[in-house]
Amino acid sequence: MSGAAGTDHAPLPAAPAPTGDLAADAAALARHTAHGERLLALLPPRPNRTAAESSHAARIHDSCRAARHAFLARHAEAVYDALTASRAVRPRLAELAAEAAVRFPGLVPDAAQLAEERSRIQAHKEGREIDQGIFFGALFRSPSAGAHLIETMLHPAPDSAAHLAEFRRANRLELPTVLLERRGEAAHVTFRNGHCLNAEDNRLIADLETAVDVTLLDDRVRVGVLRGGPVTHPRHAGKRIFSAGINLKELRSGAISFVDFLLCRELGYINKMARGLFSDSAHDTEEGGGWSSHAPGRRSVTKPWVGVVDSFAIGGGMQLLLVLDRVIAEEGAFLSLPAADEGIVPGLGNLRLTRLTGARTARQIILSGRRIHTHEPEAALLCDEIVPTAQLDEATERAVRDLAGPAVAANRAMLTLAEEPVDLLRAYLAEFAVVQARRIYSPDVLAKTERHWNRSARSRSDERPAGGGGTEREPA
Repeated sequence: MSGAAGTDHAPLPAAPAPTGDLAADAAALARHTAHGERLLALLPPRPNRTAAESSHAARIHDSCRAARHAFLARHAEAVYDALTASRAVRPRLAELAAEAAVRFPGLVPDAAQLAEERSRIQAHKEGREIDQGIFFGALFRSPSAGAHLIETMLHPAPDSAAHLAEFRRANRLELPTVLLERRGEAAHVTFRNGHCLNAEDNRLIADLETAVDVTLLDDRVRVGVLRGGPVTHPRHAGKRIFSAGINLKELRSGAISFVDFLLCRELGYINKMARGLFSDSAHDTEEGGGWSSHAPGRRSVTKPWVGVVDSFAIGGGMQLLLVLDRVIAEEGAFLSLPAADEGIVPGLGNLRLTRLTGARTARQIILSGRRIHTHEPEAALLCDEIVPTAQLDEATERAVRDLAGPAVAANRAMLTLAEEPVDLLRAYLAEFAVVQARRIYSPDVLAKTERHWNRSARSRSDERPAGGGGTEREPA
């Protein structure tokens, strides 16, 4: 049957109404979504569809997503308990979604569907990560399941213990996009994604979580320091840059993962910097690590963090500053959250920025794309010190000394508890998961990434002798 014929006489029945019985409702969901998949298979691939075929595909997805929403509204906690053995095990985000695809067919995309999506550029995908957003949004909406999942993601990543042993031997850990070095009581985390102005991609997110884990687990370290390394981009070769935010080239090419990037960065290394790390490791001590009681039978380690902003902190780079305890910026640097231009949600920036800047300035930054330059009065709301380039190292060392005191870790943990209770974070994540998943597939975002790709392609052509680059937004 041709795709055109399929659009004429193959409507998807209404989404089934849940009865309250988990097994029966899961079976009904599986039947409904399987029928939807059969109808989608009659259509051409997304880039080859006519307007009518695209509308038909959208109706199929809408019906299946309505069924998923309805199912999870009744069964989110039961599903989570089934996937976690009644919360006796702690699968991370990707593992949880993979198990959900097996245990509850049709609830989230399975491995084959995700592999097919990864082979396409963003604009040519079906948008199956939207279904992952619905799934995680429902879990976070549950006070018990959501809090448990947030806590799970505060545990060390699987490979962190091996990297900790290496760091303890050498006082240095080289990861593909991050360098971690111990200097006295500080662990210096240097971004090394220099070809793209230290923009964030899947690899950098994973490496940063490892670096943060190791920093928090090493009982010789009292303070973490974040700084961007020198870049190789032709326009800025050799200059230190903090971060250009999300790598828009990778987003356009379909290489930015909703789970491993957009959710994992918020619940992984950023939340660990804000809230600390849960660990059962016996060698960690209160004297070395800033331990604080979190709940009966559990302990968490938290440490203060310093950020050193060279040149600019754009998008995700600026978001990082909102959880740090001391921000030192280079004279002439600027900060921005270009959410209005990109069309996506700037992580947890919407939750955290207002606390620092007030509502008016936060709206100017997020809704209108206002940049905050270090010479402006508002810079003092986001930066603790603004110094000449030559004084950045000295100011960093001074900040480390100031924050290395034994009471600092406990007090900053109490500040986080007061400023951002876990229930507030959970409620934000419940909406963020759904909205962000839809945003990365919205027509305006796809059009903007395509325009950026075309501009970058022209730029790369003009600057080809100097090497690679042009993979992200560049400041004007």
